[in-house]
Amino acid sequence: ADFNYGADEYDAEGNEEPKALPEGSETMPYIDESPTMSPQLSARGQESGDGVSPTPTDGLGTGGERDAGKGLEMRKLVLSGFLASEEIYINQLEALLLPMKPLKATATTSQPVLTLQQIETIFYKIQDIYEIHKEFYDSLCPKVQQWDSNVTMGHLFQKLASQLGVYKAFVDNYKIALETAEKCSQSNYQFQKISEELKVKGPKDSKESHTSVTMEALLYKPIDRVTRSTLVLHDLLKHTPADHPDYPLLQDALRISQNFLSSINEDIDPRRTAVTTPKGETRQLIKDGFLVELSEGSRKLRHVFLFTDVLLCAKLKKTAVGKHQQYDCKWYVPLADLVFPSPEESEHCPQVHVIPDHELEDMKMKISAIKSEVQKEKANKGQSRAIERLKKKMFENEFWLLLNSPAIPFRIHNRNGKSYLFLLSSDYERSEWREAIQKLQKKDLQAFVLSSVELQVLTGSCFKLRTVHNIPVTSNKDDDESPGLYGFLHVIVHSAKGFEQSANLYCTLEVDSFGYFVSKAKTRVFRDTTEPQWNEEFEIELEGSQSLRILCYEKCYDKTKLNKDNNEIVDKIMGKGQIQLDPQAVQTKNWHMDVIEMNGIKVEFSMKFTSRDMSLKRTPSKKQTGVFGVKISVVTKRERSKVPYIVRQCIEEVEKRGIEEVGIYRISGVATDIQALKAVFDANNKDILVMLSDMDINAIAGTLKLYFRELPEPLLTDRLYPAFMEGIALSDPAAKENCMMHLLRSLPDPNLITFLFLLEHLKRVAEKEPINKMSLHNLATVFGPTLLRPSEGESKAHLTLASDIWSHDVMAQVQVLLYYLQHPPISFTELKRNTLYFSTDV
Repeated sequence: ADFNYGADEYDAEGNEEPKALPEGSETMPYIDESPTMSPQLSARGQESGDGVSPTPTDGLGTGGERDAGKGLEMRKLVLSGFLASEEIYINQLEALLLPMKPLKATATTSQPVLTLQQIETIFYKIQDIYEIHKEFYDSLCPKVQQWDSNVTMGHLFQKLASQLGVYKAFVDNYKIALETAEKCSQSNYQFQKISEELKVKGPKDSKESHTSVTMEALLYKPIDRVTRSTLVLHDLLKHTPADHPDYPLLQDALRISQNFLSSINEDIDPRRTAVTTPKGETRQLIKDGFLVELSEGSRKLRHVFLFTDVLLCAKLKKTAVGKHQQYDCKWYVPLADLVFPSPEESEHCPQVHVIPDHELEDMKMKISAIKSEVQKEKANKGQSRAIERLKKKMFENEFWLLLNSPAIPFRIHNRNGKSYLFLLSSDYERSEWREAIQKLQKKDLQAFVLSSVELQVLTGSCFKLRTVHNIPVTSNKDDDESPGLYGFLHVIVHSAKGFEQSANLYCTLEVDSFGYFVSKAKTRVFRDTTEPQWNEEFEIELEGSQSLRILCYEKCYDKTKLNKDNNEIVDKIMGKGQIQLDPQAVQTKNWHMDVIEMNGIKVEFSMKFTSRDMSLKRTPSKKQTGVFGVKISVVTKRERSKVPYIVRQCIEEVEKRGIEEVGIYRISGVATDIQALKAVFDANNKDILVMLSDMDINAIAGTLKLYFRELPEPLLTDRLYPAFMEGIALSDPAAKENCMMHLLRSLPDPNLITFLFLLEHLKRVAEKEPINKMSLHNLATVFGPTLLRPSEGESKAHLTLASDIWSHDVMAQVQVLLYYLQHPPISFTELKRNTLYFSTDV
């Protein structure tokens, strides 16, 4: 583990600047509040959730931390890294002080470069800060070199913190110092030459003897340093046992530092993400993140930076290991020239090639299978090389998913000609970018063209100013980070208030899975109201999810605005909000009520979570008079039918008016509607048909799924389950065909006839895939586990990790159904005629 607090990922040190730019990014003061690079320290303390975190060193996990020896080693690593950057800092202060003596000497001559007053203002308190840190460094260095369990250093940090008053004086004077230096530079060529190239000594073990840095950049270093020291204290405390003599001293030092930081942060906050343009104006970074751009027909992952007056699209250059990483600017648009084309204006834009859902689902399965393998390797103390290989494969697959899943267009147009197209997976994200840009455009912005040097400086600053460090894939997560929730989240969207005028309103729900957000459910449109009362319940499948987003829209009925592009969302977002899914808070049997506030609108909702194994429990019904939870043979015998009435009616209704419904069987129906239908079918009520014809089609589809899910044993039976699992794994096509057909023959007649009836229906649904977006693969994913998952007694033998939603079993269940869906039509009579004479044991 390398805790180099002065490394290019972490610190804006002069010695790390690339040679191409003598001033480099050093002209950009900023406060870096990114987390330190401790192996177990990602940005969980930060809200953004994006941290710079290298792969944790084997054995330095939370378990190992309990071992005092490991804690000792970690403290040494933290301190060594900090000492290295402390040495650089002292060299920078020295470089700043170097011109002070000759400047003072000329001040009393007939030709002064600066007056004594100007020198005092520019170099105010630098000498004191230098002496404090030199003493601190000289005391700490020998302790780290002779490191053992008896060494204490808390008093040194406590003393350093107690001297922060000097920093307070420096901060109060900082702005005047900068302005004075700038004025003197403009009026005195000699001082300009001095302040543009101050020579900073390289570290002892560095090959570089000196680097050139501007005075402006060096004057910012003390402000930056306090943040750095505070982060180091965080790290040290994390790895210091509570009963260690250093612990209370470090705690005290951290408390003083944090209080100091919060007191000065108001003064310097705007500079945290600021870049100084060559004209001396401040350009702040407002937002950055990874977006997929459609460029020349292919998808590219870009890092997009929004500054106060410009949007810059960049990609990270490939660099040799150990070299300073840099961004390459692909294009930029001054905000004064940036417009969002409306859907009708963007018709000439390239059409988005959407990757079929089944390919995305396949990839999710692959990723989950690799995840399982990684877990197994770790459990069996497998070779780290094998684990690394698997992780690399997982990263490649997740990267492919990240690149290919987004389909919502976000168009940017430059008034002077060119248009650009990003693809996003979430309308929430698109709205965040749009709002951030529009807010900046309210200011009086001027159009401009950046010179190549200005562009180089701006792009050079991106690496250090960025707030999002890692591509959002799970393989970038630390091992001890929360894997998120796997299972089903039940959400009731109750109502909303706070609208100023009546409108047609609805909500959508988004959750994150595999590193990106997707829309999972949508309420009905509540017409012409300021207080919509939806009271709709949804069951949302979670795949490692950590957040729930709610977006509130006004429905657009204007035909002219509706675009041919299916993924273009033209409805207006009235508000949006997000909450973290805290496993402790959510995992209770009771409903948990909450309110999200957004732009003055309050949306009330409730939620509860069911883990995947709980949600698929098959429990026989106590009443044998109904249809739910009753054996299929009992129901068909009672009804004197070959296929249960509920299956026939639901399928008939879906084919009548739901076969072209986007996401049929995938989109949740309203849970209260499904429960109402369940009660009516169970009671064999004569109003069933009337109720069906009035009911939302997703609720009918949901009732059919619920019926199969609640069968006391799966439609394809517990007895044959192991044989189906082995049959689908056969590699010889002829053997597989024989086996899979033989297994169907072995099913009881009611099960077989119902299965074939459902199979033909699902094939007809998939024929409408261009309209309903439901492929055979999507349908197999939805119905596979429902038709095959064994009942409780049987499944004990097959249970895998509850968190592993795409466990090996689930993948195989999907594959079994997919096999039959892709098979040419299978008829009951043909099957029975061709009975083969071999045992059902495969």
